[in-house]
Amino acid sequence: MSDRFWPQALAIARRDLDRERRSGEVAWVTIPFGAIALLLVPLAVGVNQDVLSRIGTGMLFVVVMLFGVLTSIRRTNIETPEQRDAVALLGIDPVAEFAGRTMASALLLLVFEIVMGAVAVPLYGLDLVGWGWMFAVMPLTALGLAELGTLSGSIASSFNAGPALVPLLVTPLAIPLLLGATQTVTAIDSDRGNLSWLVLMAIVVLVLAIVGVVTARPLQETR
Repeated sequence: MSDRFWPQALAIARRDLDRERRSGEVAWVTIPFGAIALLLVPLAVGVNQDVLSRIGTGMLFVVVMLFGVLTSIRRTNIETPEQRDAVALLGIDPVAEFAGRTMASALLLLVFEIVMGAVAVPLYGLDLVGWGWMFAVMPLTALGLAELGTLSGSIASSFNAGPALVPLLVTPLAIPLLLGATQTVTAIDSDRGNLSWLVLMAIVVLVLAIVGVVTARPLQETR
């Protein structure tokens, strides 16, 4: 890894975050729609508090996954072929580009998760027992979805498949993250059970990171 890797990765992350600051799509579109999605479920099933408390954690992470896919699509749409060519001509390491885009998306997704959690707790009357695991679950979920989105976006761009391919790639592969997140938080009877699901999530994140690093240069060459 060259001395330029992390400066390049951080520059790419700052670029993506600056784009988000100017557009405000996550803050003014994704987060409000995510909150509305959480609100629609109690309206549909009624105000039975026992039912809401049982399904609340699962609904939280379903919304996180679905809107994480939307964030991934957005990341694919905002970068034109000309911009990708300019990045390549500047000599940006493809692996550094993957790392930078992943870091920016992960940070945005983590903010989204925190806000959705703050909405879901009072709305569903969630019992916070076991939610200490959230300090590990939320970053792993955000990082895994960010890796999936970045990788899927690169694949779609390389094969000129368009952004429609991204959710088809992200959603099935996000299932282990969804299961790991919900089971880690809800399996409060056994610390070993919690840890097993957390390890599964960490393995998924690690595998996605390896795949992203290995495929970064070949995917750039096919654009």
